[in-house]
Amino acid sequence: MAHDIVFFFAPDDEAAAAVRLRGPGAAFESVTCRFVEPDSAIAEWDMYFQQPSAEAPPVEQLLGWAWPKWVTAPLNDGVEVFALPKRLTRALASASSAELEELAGRWTTRLRSEDGDDMTDDDLLAVLQGVARLAASAVNTGGGLYSWSF
Repeated sequence: MAHDIVFFFAPDDEAAAAVRLRGPGAAFESVTCRFVEPDSAIAEWDMYFQQPSAEAPPVEQLLGWAWPKWVTAPLNDGVEVFALPKRLTRALASASSAELEELAGRWTTRLRSEDGDDMTDDDLLAVLQGVARLAASAVNTGGGLYSWSF
């Protein structure tokens, strides 16, 4: 499980890859959360907008979904930089408050079933709302949405 996850807006993959060693820091607008797996979160969010449902997907279905691509090749240090799919970025940018609330509920249910008492204590709705704001910036400027984690 990743300890710190930073979702951030960057102009392109090259700029996103450049943050690999130090994280996005103050150079990029970002939203931080802790103790979730960014790749499974991204896949779940993408699945939600492609196949809306308030129910958490079965694990087999989630594992079979298209996962985000790495911007930099993973090394043994545990640092990962992912690009969120463009269709997910567009979906987050145009998501209604109700959609974000339903997705947050579904995401919370899945994490609670997997992690129990070790589940993140972040406000997952606030995380999604922040990521949706970043997505709107990405869509409006032609940039991309990324996650950095270790």
